[in-house]
Amino acid sequence: MKAAMLSLLVAGSAAQASELNTLLNASQAIVNQIDSGIRLAGAATVYAPQGGQISNGSLAGSVHISSDQLTAYNNALAGMDSYQAYGSVEDLLKEQAANELQLMDEAVGVFTEVVVEMIAVVEVAEIAEAAETPEDQVEVQEYVAQNQEALTIDQEQVDTYNQSVDDIETHANAAGAFLGVAANSEAVAFLQTGAENNNVNANNSALSYSASNQRVTVAWEGTNNATAVYVNGTNFGMDFYKSAEEIYAAGAESELYLTGPTHKGYTCFMTGEECES
Repeated sequence: MKAAMLSLLVAGSAAQASELNTLLNASQAIVNQIDSGIRLAGAATVYAPQGGQISNGSLAGSVHISSDQLTAYNNALAGMDSYQAYGSVEDLLKEQAANELQLMDEAVGVFTEVVVEMIAVVEVAEIAEAAETPEDQVEVQEYVAQNQEALTIDQEQVDTYNQSVDDIETHANAAGAFLGVAANSEAVAFLQTGAENNNVNANNSALSYSASNQRVTVAWEGTNNATAVYVNGTNFGMDFYKSAEEIYAAGAESELYLTGPTHKGYTCFMTGEECES
């Protein structure tokens, strides 16, 4: 779904960016025909009075303006009704948010794969916790000794896990910041004014979110200028930050968590058995 949304947003942005090019190409095609037509007519005024100098009779057809060229030109004119010379900051925010969501999804995929690879640690924790008597503890010791290789986690898996959670948080925060700003009409208008003041097209400018500065910034293409809005409550009532408690609470209600091994338990997750109703 998010990949499809990304495709639609990118397609929409590309269409917006090409409207002027479409008009240029459609109008130039007709201008080329008219240019050739003028030269043909001019040659006629030169050669015809002199006599003895004529064409083969097919040149006029080659400078006709076709119905396809006419339709393309008129459609291009109509397409300029929605053209935005300064681009659209809102479209830029939504497009980049879709990019970040896709990157987040990819990171979640890496994360879930490596968690499954390390799933044995959940089993170890469960049997260790359940070992209440010395006899139980002996069973744990024997099980671990017999299966140590299978239960071992390597540094590469840990590195992959650590990097994936970093990536998830980074891309999720950027997407959330961009979509939050895009939903605030005052913030969008402020950034759009920045594009106009710098005489640039917003769609071609660089958008970024800084966790350390707590702001979304648009660096205007071809200039050393940038316009920023803060997402910590400083600007336009935008305070996007959630506490760690709120974030973990929301995560505990997510499908990813509710279907995961730490919630369902090792046996239930792996075999579908011994699951609590």
